[in-house]
Amino acid sequence: MSYKDEFEREYDKTNEHKVDETTYDHDRKSEYETVIQDNREGESKSEFVPNELEPRRLDEPEIEESLEQPTNRVEFKNSAKKKKRNIKGFTSMVAAGVIGSVLTLTVLPYTDYMENFSNAGSQSTGISVKNTNPEVNTVTAQPTSAKSSASIADTVEHLSKTIVGIVNYQQRQSRSLYGSNNSQDVESGTGSGVIFQKNNDTAYIVTNNHVVEGATKLEVSLYNGEKVNAEVVGTDALTDLAVLKIDSKNVEATAQFGDSSTLRPGDEVYAIGNPLGLEFSRTVTQGIVSAVNRSIDVTTSAGTWETTVIQTDAAINPGNSGGALINPEGLVVGINSLKIADSGVEGLGFAIPSNDLIPIVNQLINNGKVQRPYLGIGLADLSEVPQLYWENLPDSVKEGVMITAVEPNSAAANGGLRAQDVIVSMNGNKIANASDLRKFLYSDVKIGDEVKVEVYRDGKLTTVNVKLAK
Repeated sequence: MSYKDEFEREYDKTNEHKVDETTYDHDRKSEYETVIQDNREGESKSEFVPNELEPRRLDEPEIEESLEQPTNRVEFKNSAKKKKRNIKGFTSMVAAGVIGSVLTLTVLPYTDYMENFSNAGSQSTGISVKNTNPEVNTVTAQPTSAKSSASIADTVEHLSKTIVGIVNYQQRQSRSLYGSNNSQDVESGTGSGVIFQKNNDTAYIVTNNHVVEGATKLEVSLYNGEKVNAEVVGTDALTDLAVLKIDSKNVEATAQFGDSSTLRPGDEVYAIGNPLGLEFSRTVTQGIVSAVNRSIDVTTSAGTWETTVIQTDAAINPGNSGGALINPEGLVVGINSLKIADSGVEGLGFAIPSNDLIPIVNQLINNGKVQRPYLGIGLADLSEVPQLYWENLPDSVKEGVMITAVEPNSAAANGGLRAQDVIVSMNGNKIANASDLRKFLYSDVKIGDEVKVEVYRDGKLTTVNVKLAK
């Protein structure tokens, strides 16, 4: 049964109880038809509003149907009372309808409801969301495969061939039952390394100095399981870098260095190495670059050195030292070197940037060591020297480096520096401690440069010119 049929029957039922329309003039009949039309649109009952009827004059002649008028007037009166009761509800309903329509017409055009509604009957064949807003990129799902040229698994598979395990053997003395002394090589520690160059019969490996320091024998474990002896080409304790060489017969691949200066926090990186020893060789961990250009004071066998490092949250554990930190393109952007392992600390690993290690590696290959300017002095931070030795300094001087000794015929001696001089600046750069002095000498100047050194001597500030030597 249709809605139209129900409304029509409701209309017929209503007409059975209505007064004869001939008692009213044409204008009143039009009003009546309007009310009936409203009822057909869904009103619960048709009513006449008394104040819409013209008042009947007392001297107006009676018509034939006058006997029915009292009943109709009673109905009109009752209808008026009901109208008063329903007028508030009707008004609220109309107001709600108007507000709802306005909100619908205002908000709906800015939503995707109509588009979704029109497409509800069509079946989707894939994940593809089209966007009509030109300021937002289209979101699509691209096909993936288990093996592609952009797969990180392919990259790791290739780079893993360049990652080696390094075992540090050190000689230990032991006494036999018969009282004789015997010496033997004992495994002292393990680390990782990266094969970065292959020249004819020789392949070169970069690793950390602390991985190979003190070794009497170094054994390298290759990707194919071969174990070969390695020879130290050169080491640099300050930067914690070392270069080894091995026979290239079993070397299958070499790694390439990337430009670490392009790294930004949030870039994806992967660490490859041998955590906890060769048992977990070539373990791959994923992370991001947490920060770049971090400065960390590291105590080395050559003294304290402020190292610039890449911070990452990729898992780095003992044994990872000397391993590669790579980007998704498979380029080595850093050499994993250290981590903070205090209780409650997680995800604080550090790598030496590739741009910092390349010059060191080249010097180690060419010279066997890093040639740096040499002053020829003994140093002590002013804060570590008893105040008795610097009581003549002005009260404003709280930081600096005191010279404890000067080597004969050194650059310092030739320039006129003396013991107990307190260095406070070099070429206008503030020197607060021995680490600042080393960083200036090894980073900002080179052999043969003349440096203006400001020192306090006997409580007075003076300048000494020193020509740097090897």
